[in-house]
Amino acid sequence: MASKILMPNPCVTHVAYSASMVPRSHSSGQVCLPNKSTAETTASISLSLVSSSLTSAMPAKSDKTNSATTPTLARMWREVHGCNNWEGLVEPLHPFLRQEIIRYGEFVTACYQAFDLDPSSKRYLTCKYGKKSLLREVGMGNSSYEVTKYIYATPDVSIPIQNEPSCGRWIGYVAVSSDDAARRLGRRDIVITFRGTVTNPEWIANFMSSLTPAKLDPNNPRPDVKVESGFLSLYTSNESDDKFGLKSCREQLLSEVSRLLNLYKGEELSISLAGHSMGSSLALLLAYDIAELGLNRLGAPDLDIPVTVFSFGGPRVGNLGFKERCEELGVKVLRIVNVNDPITKLPGVFLNESFRVLGGRYEFPWSCSCYAHVGVEIVLDFFNMQNPSCVHDLGSYISLLRCPKKGDEVQKDEENIFIRARESILSSWAQNSTNMEPLRNAASNFVNLFQNV
Repeated sequence: MASKILMPNPCVTHVAYSASMVPRSHSSGQVCLPNKSTAETTASISLSLVSSSLTSAMPAKSDKTNSATTPTLARMWREVHGCNNWEGLVEPLHPFLRQEIIRYGEFVTACYQAFDLDPSSKRYLTCKYGKKSLLREVGMGNSSYEVTKYIYATPDVSIPIQNEPSCGRWIGYVAVSSDDAARRLGRRDIVITFRGTVTNPEWIANFMSSLTPAKLDPNNPRPDVKVESGFLSLYTSNESDDKFGLKSCREQLLSEVSRLLNLYKGEELSISLAGHSMGSSLALLLAYDIAELGLNRLGAPDLDIPVTVFSFGGPRVGNLGFKERCEELGVKVLRIVNVNDPITKLPGVFLNESFRVLGGRYEFPWSCSCYAHVGVEIVLDFFNMQNPSCVHDLGSYISLLRCPKKGDEVQKDEENIFIRARESILSSWAQNSTNMEPLRNAASNFVNLFQNV
């Protein structure tokens, strides 16, 4: 079972945020992209947050006497990255862990801010900015990280009712800390971030909930290690029809990670993966892949490069065999979830880690087909009556982590959130093309499914 800690609601009536604070929902569904004013505010907060996160790793100049014993992020970074499964850091949430969760969440937020959704743009479905300017353009110019690689994923699905090609979409980026940041953080940090679902083919891939063997290690296929087929497809599919087309998301990532590990060989390193929603699934698949192939192994367990996933609103990715193999390989996963977020209950609403055994003794024969969450869980609790989609919004997650409030100072909203979510989704789609009827019905059934969960 995953460890859990409950973070109480913040200080706004019923929910974490006022309407002006919660980003607008994109028309495709759950993913919320900030409007211009919100993006500027988030960028300002992000710049100050990343700056304070890095400087906090330095002992205060005025405290020369206690500098050797004062805890700093540079001294605690292995614990913050889960070497002890975050024991003693989540309840209550340690300030260093909180600031690192927020910092990696801001790197993921940059994916949304930089993703071009303007069909008339030459950069449609790619990043609006070049690698050298991305972090500066989204207000993270002082992060002391350099983007080294853009990552693209090719959904291996098509939608008959829409003329949307199944080509590579920009899904995230790889960045590495500068020399100065490496000194202050206590190690060279390789960050890989993934955005969540935005395009319709990606949504379809999300609903491909059948389990299939991962088979990522050619020398040991491990048929008992199974993952959700849609996520695996996004991770491994390429533009095979064109010999000059994009390589798979997996090939791009493994190539870049290998290059950086070789470039900084001999330094103390960390591999940090962060993603939201679908992006957290890709982050976990990559973390498992790196560890399974042994790219992070340096000859002795105490020398292995830590591989840590910071998952925001992530669904289940694989079966119990996948969970156990991740743990065996030392992959650390910190899951930040909203108790009201239905995406975190998918897939495996019924066949999951909670329904695998009877009375804690008798294992069902279908247990190998049960989905299971991986890692330690930090549970948040927020909902906005005026904007139900905020339950899955990354900005809402980060805002609550910044300013938590005691649960006894917040009024609970007893109305069924899934009914309101369904009404919001159907109302939005009703204003669009009548050809969306099949997807409207699917969304209604999808939300109905959760009313008794």
